Amino acid sequence: MSKRSPNDRPAAPPSVLTFERLNRLPDPAACADADADPHHGAEDFLLPKPAKQKKSPKSGRPSGGQGWNKQVDQTPRRKQPKPATAKYLERYALWYLERYASSCENLRRALQRKVTLSAQAHGTDPQEGADAIEALIGRLRRIGALNDEVYARGRVQTLQRRGASRRTIRQKLAAKGVTAETITQALQTLAEEQGGNPEMTAALAYARRRRLGPYRPEAERADHRDKDMAALGRQGFAYDLVRRIIQAEDPQALEDEARLG
Repeated sequence: MSKRSPNDRPAAPPSVLTFERLNRLPDPAACADADADPHHGAEDFLLPKPAKQKKSPKSGRPSGGQGWNKQVDQTPRRKQPKPATAKYLERYALWYLERYASSCENLRRALQRKVTLSAQAHGTDPQEGADAIEALIGRLRRIGALNDEVYARGRVQTLQRRGASRRTIRQKLAAKGVTAETITQALQTLAEEQGGNPEMTAALAYARRRRLGPYRPEAERADHRDKDMAALGRQGFAYDLVRRIIQAEDPQALEDEARLG
């Protein structure tokens, strides 16, 4: 049996129509032609009325793509930057530090972007903004709100727990403007506090998180050996350490070795 389409539905029987619509049927006595069908045109009254077009609750105009086709500009408008006064830079710096840990240089870059946008939009003096930034950063350092040593130690611990190598940690902190001496001191502090072998601990943490080597099901290890070694090597770990971890039969033995050093 062929499937009936929605347009093939039969018209509703007169019994379900309202009496008001039935009363609108033409009077047989009013037909001019005696031989004509007295109910000629009745089907027009029996068919359901077309649905009313919905209107917008705000404008009252037809909606749904009909009626007025008003073109609306959907292009997002860029917010106008505020003038980079000393007060504005201070409020922005405090707002930034409440939400993100930052080094001195990283905050300086964020504030400098505000100064550059203000100079382009309002014609403010970039040198005056730069002087205000240096004065603000100096004040924040004196009260302890900015401290590169504390920032570096916190970032080293976070990155090491996520499985970042010493090389990766150095690159990430250097990108934030932390000096090499400060980074080295933070790495040494971490090694003294944790003991053992921090580099192996980080490599095992990354392999465990990504299910590499001994953390992968035994049936899949041989087929993914080269891929796992490449993934661990891209994190900056030494080749000998990568090979030991990927080829290890018991990851627990390596974890004990990393913890005890």
